[in-house]
Amino acid sequence: MVVDPLIVLLLLAAALMHASWNALLKADRSDRLATFGVIMTTGTVMGLVALPFLPTIEHGAWRFLAISVIVHVAYYTFLLKAYSYGDLSHTYPIARGLGPLLVALVSGRLIGEHLRVQDMLGVLLLSVSLVTLALPLKGLQSKTGGRHGMATLFAVMTGFTIAAYIIADGFGVRAAGPDMAHRLAYIAWLCVLEGPWLLVLAMVLRPDTILAHLRRHWWKGMIGGVIANTGYGIAIYALVLGPMAHVAALRETSVLFGALMGTLLLGEPFGRRRVIAAVVIVAGLALMNGPQII
Repeated sequence: MVVDPLIVLLLLAAALMHASWNALLKADRSDRLATFGVIMTTGTVMGLVALPFLPTIEHGAWRFLAISVIVHVAYYTFLLKAYSYGDLSHTYPIARGLGPLLVALVSGRLIGEHLRVQDMLGVLLLSVSLVTLALPLKGLQSKTGGRHGMATLFAVMTGFTIAAYIIADGFGVRAAGPDMAHRLAYIAWLCVLEGPWLLVLAMVLRPDTILAHLRRHWWKGMIGGVIANTGYGIAIYALVLGPMAHVAALRETSVLFGALMGTLLLGEPFGRRRVIAAVVIVAGLALMNGPQII
């Protein structure tokens, strides 16, 4: 199925937003858990402001909303554990690359969205290329320490939760109601319910330092929160307009944007292999959104 060009552009914008707030979080060397908590709590505030102007979502959407909140909490847990064991450049692409591949694998049986052969090939190319961005630039170096293995394990678990919340939110936003207002209400409720938990955890773990951190760095989390929640809101709404596997794959191009930001803004090397991976990503997207050729 070919996705409307407007949806593609919106999802690429959402991917850029996702990479932007992750880069902001990575650059924070003071207290990432607290900043992450502010990012998510900003979404809660945004949702609370929007809800009075939106209708109540349909009854059938609430179960998917509950599942999504639970899965998102697991996602944050696995993501933070992955970051505690390994580098962002290693764990992030593995998690983000695995998600759309898993969604594509269950699209027919679980979701009822039957993809073309070239769609599956495009998702596979994109996912493998995203994971390739995680490999060391000097080649795959052998690591005997357990931390590398644990980082990979938690990155893979994060990828499974990404696929799970994409599917839950896809079903949920489609069941929320017949028009845009109901779908926006689903997004607002998700922001409200999933938002505060990381900040609560930060307050429990570091009660003596959290307030001082928030006084100095609250603005970073707030900016990141506006970007993060707007970007994911776009992605959820796109789940109504296109196949879940396509939406997931397009959004995870955030990994490529993240690599480019690391090179252009943070001075990190990009390398010939990453250039090749970027070309393959574009080829995968072209297969998924081009005319029937296979």
